[in-house]
Amino acid sequence: MTRKTTTTVAAIAAAASLSAAALPANAADTIPQDQSVRNVVLVHGAFADGSGWKGVYDNLTKRGYRVTIVQNPLTSLEDDVAATKRALERQDGPVILVGHSWGGTVITEAGVDAKVAGLVYVSALSPDAGETTAQQYQGFAPASAFVIETTKDGFGYVSPEKFKTGFAHDVSDADVAFMRDAQVPINMSAFGTKLENAAWRTKPSWAVIATEDKAFDQAMLIHMAERIKAKITKVSASHALFMTQPKVVADTIDQAAKAVSAKKQ
Repeated sequence: MTRKTTTTVAAIAAAASLSAAALPANAADTIPQDQSVRNVVLVHGAFADGSGWKGVYDNLTKRGYRVTIVQNPLTSLEDDVAATKRALERQDGPVILVGHSWGGTVITEAGVDAKVAGLVYVSALSPDAGETTAQQYQGFAPASAFVIETTKDGFGYVSPEKFKTGFAHDVSDADVAFMRDAQVPINMSAFGTKLENAAWRTKPSWAVIATEDKAFDQAMLIHMAERIKAKITKVSASHALFMTQPKVVADTIDQAAKAVSAKKQ
């Protein structure tokens, strides 16, 4: 079942990115041979898997980046961080570490790794050390269109009735139906786990914010990005911007890699 899910979601993501805007236009977009940061690790969020990054992967690899995609088990923060660290161990040089949504919490904890040169948050959470993910929502308007249903054993799914509105309103009905039915649930207790580290305190950060994101209050997204002093890019998109806006996300990752590389020279 996992193989079928991954393959099909990858096909959906690829289809969403098959446009001239999704990939670099010409050889001028290829990264310089002397650019020091050439590795990118992508970390997905809850209710999805890593194949949703297909459009971003295609864009970045065409530019010459080496891209690794983490498959989070979503069973605990500890397990997801361990999966990300395994990916980081396989890198042959400095890395831009990227997280979408819940993946932002994961990269915040795992990003203290010495190989991580910069962080990119894609409509993502960014708790501080000693904070929980759940605390990030306090004081902000509830995301009424993003409804999570919890199973008896404590795993959460996005409500089928709310999935398109809350998660991916800019994706076709057919593709949304598959995404909805292929959800990867997250252990809800992970949102109550306190972080031990906050990589953004010592690593430069960038943030891409979807202005039509219904999973978070916009004020919450902006507050988190400003608190970590991220360089912010806004794009008109749903919470599924990692699939629907691959070029914008890839451009931001490229900017991060070039900026960090320039400082290393």
